[in-house]
Order: sequence, then C-alpha cells, then structure tokens
Amino acid sequence: MIKNEEIEKVIDESQQGSTLALEKDEKNGRKLYIESYGCQMNFSDSEIVASILAKEGFNTTQELEEADLVLVNTCSIREKAEVTVRKRLEKFNAVKRTNPGMKVGVLGCMAERLKSKFLEEEKIVDMVVGPDAYKDLPNLIQEIDEGRNAVNVILSKDETYADVAPVRLNSNGVSAFVSITRGCDNMCTFCVVPFTRGRERSRDPQSILEEVNDLWEKGFKEITLLGQNVDSYLWYGGGLKKDFDKATNMQKATSVNFAKLLELVARAQPKMRIRFSTSNPQDMTLDVIESMAKYDNICKYIHLPVQSGSNRILKAMNRLHTREEYFELIDNIRKIIPDCAISQDMITGFPTETEADHQDTLSLMEYVKYDFGFMFAYSERPGTLAERKLDDDIPEKTKKRRLSEVIELQQQHSFHRTQQHLGKTEEVLIEGPSKKSDAHWMGRNSQNTVVVFPKENYNIGDFVNVKINECTSATLIGEAIGLSGNN
Repeated sequence: MIKNEEIEKVIDESQQGSTLALEKDEKNGRKLYIESYGCQMNFSDSEIVASILAKEGFNTTQELEEADLVLVNTCSIREKAEVTVRKRLEKFNAVKRTNPGMKVGVLGCMAERLKSKFLEEEKIVDMVVGPDAYKDLPNLIQEIDEGRNAVNVILSKDETYADVAPVRLNSNGVSAFVSITRGCDNMCTFCVVPFTRGRERSRDPQSILEEVNDLWEKGFKEITLLGQNVDSYLWYGGGLKKDFDKATNMQKATSVNFAKLLELVARAQPKMRIRFSTSNPQDMTLDVIESMAKYDNICKYIHLPVQSGSNRILKAMNRLHTREEYFELIDNIRKIIPDCAISQDMITGFPTETEADHQDTLSLMEYVKYDFGFMFAYSERPGTLAERKLDDDIPEKTKKRRLSEVIELQQQHSFHRTQQHLGKTEEVLIEGPSKKSDAHWMGRNSQNTVVVFPKENYNIGDFVNVKINECTSATLIGEAIGLSGNN
C-alpha cells in the first residue's frame, strides 16, 4: 500500500524547504537565502519576494552561512509544516551566533498567525511579513538594518502583485505558475487561509495575459493559473469579490469571470498548455467546463476537493455544497469532457465523524473513481473555526485507520484510471529526466498523469506523442512515436 506522503501532491514534499537560486547581478552586494514551505502559492510568492529584493541589492545564495538576510516562507495548513519551520528557525539562530550581522525574517501564513510569539515572546526573528506586505519589504529591511524589529502583517483588500514580475526560480524552464487571485471568502471551518491571506480579490486580466505572453517568449510551454479558489475569479475593474453587487452596470457588463479568463489565456497562446488549481465545487460553473472542452490547449484535468462524502460533515466543515450537488457536477464534467481526469482532497476523522459518515466518503469515492488524491487525517489548526467551536474528538487510531482505508480505495481507483490509457497514443510534455532512470524522460499528459519513456533524441520542453504500453497506479510507461504538432 502506498504511504500517505507519496500521495500528497498539492503540498509537494520533494520541494519543501528548497532554496531559491537565480542569476547573479554583479551590482548587488548583499546575499539573500530564502526557503519555502507549503503550497504552490507560497513558492509563487517567494519568486515575487526575490524579484522585489533583487531591486534592493540582494543576490540569492544557497549557502546559509554567507547570507545577510535569511527568509523562510511559511505555511499554516498543517502542523507538520509549522514544526519543520520552528526547527529551521532554531538552526538559523545557531548560525546567527557566529554571524551576528545576519537578519532572519518569517514570511507568509505562519507570520500572520504567530507574529507576537516570534517577535516579542521568543525573540527568534528580526522581521515578520504577512502575505500581502511584500512590497513593504524595502522599508522593513531598512528598519532591521537600523537595529529595530519590523512587522507588517496587514491584510490588504486590493494587493494582487499584478505589477511585480516574478523571478522564475527553481523552474524546469518548461512550466510556470501564474497567480490570478489572492485570499479566499469561503470560511471552511478546518482552514486558516481566510485569516492568513485575507478576503478574495482578483488580478487584472490584462496583467495576467502579459505575464503569460512573457513566459511564452521566454520558452515556457505550460502554465498553471493559481489561486486559493480559481473558479471564483472575477475582475470588474478591481475590488473585492463580495462587493461585486455594488459595481456599476458598465463594470458588470465588462466583467471577466474564470471561464472568460481561461478562454482569453487559451487564445493568447494556442500552443501553450493551460492548467489551473485549485477549484471549489460550490463555485465551479458549467461555463468553465465548456471553455475547457472548447480549447485543446486547456488540459483535461480538474482538481476538485470534496473533503468528505457525508452531508452532515460537509455542513460541519461549512462546505457550501451537498454530496448530491457534487455528483451532479461530476456528471456534467463526464458528459462534457469524457476523458477529463479528476482528483480529490479528503480529510478523515473530522470532529464528530461517525463510521456511517466515513462509509459515505468511501461510497462517494466509488461513484467518482478519482484519478488520484491528496488524503489527510484531520489535524486541528489554531485560529480556525473548527478549533474554536468543535472538539477534536476522533481518536488518532480511528483517524489513521479511516485514512488508510481511503488511501487503499484510492490506490485501486488510480490503477483503474491509468489502465484506461493503455494502447492509446497521448501527447506528453517533457519536463526532465525520470527520477528512476537516467535513460528515460518524464513528462505529463493532458490528464496530469506522469508518463515515462526512453529518451532517444528528444529534449526537455518537447511535445511528444507517446504510445502507452504499461502502467502502475501512478505512472504510464510508453514509447515515443514522434513530435506532436505543438512544437
């Protein structure tokens, strides 16, 4: 049976704690060491931070000991990430004792939540910067240079970083993330995001198109439009999503929703692959699915977190959809895009979950038969509504057993789904060498399934037609037939 960590692809374990490195600017005299933890949003934010600090005289370094400024971009979603970050801060402070000029700062979601603890009680950092305050970094750095602690965790109603061109770091040069929204208005009781990233606001579509076009010029072949909840993207000239009803008739008439944005991006670069993440069942509308069906370059894959198959638990989680509405959405996806892959997020052992609720989750999985999933046992997060209002009353042993049953069923479904690709020829975008064999390339098909095939004389970034001959529950194995028409 597969281990839990191997399935957690939303928070990519292989990337956790990785450091950024970009080209040196000879004019810059100071060194920045930046580590990132958590979701893709955080890795994308680190690129924005590096871009802002490059203009302030900082080159990146991967040598902690030589850094003038050490930043750790943090995550509050799971306890594991917080424990890791605390250990890293202890390590940074040990280095600081031999290099007293070094300054340490915490960025991101954990910063917002633990600002007073880090700065005043434990005195382990010089600077705390929330996810909406990165443009204030030059001022904050000046404060710490002058010997004062610096903090800015104010959540903004309008910051989208549309005018900061992120520096592409740690990239394979093939695929890149493009942030389209920030914040979230969905108050799911288990989630800390609305408190750490603020209210939902969307980025100007023009700035998104400019970034996509710029990436194409730089040789990127695939982008992922990124947001806490991409389906609720809504641009009407700026402002919060919740204030849309106060917009003028003209603003409403010329507004751009997610389906329209997808079409704009797909048309702007017809040979570039378009992905998006993450969707929310309550906000995903039919026009999004129809836009996906209309354009070949929009990948046929939807990450559609459900969290539980029980209506009672969905209500306790404040998920604003029912099991039946979720099934209706799945049926529509299957009808409009028959070959669409669907993946899930699932939480086991949420407060008050009974055996019957757990069986509802398993039966929902049987109905959908997801291609893959990201599965977790519930871990109470400080500051969430669930922590304030619900007892974490399911024994750890029960949570783990239910989790292993969910993972085991997902394994069967994943194998069922990969088998459906056997004998087909599918377009694969080469991302890099296979982890297991240097003689093979690894890439993904439109459905986001990993495909491995012999290298021959193909290169990273090529679109290749691959005949699928074998599969495991997670990987397709095949042979290249030739370049596709997308090169």
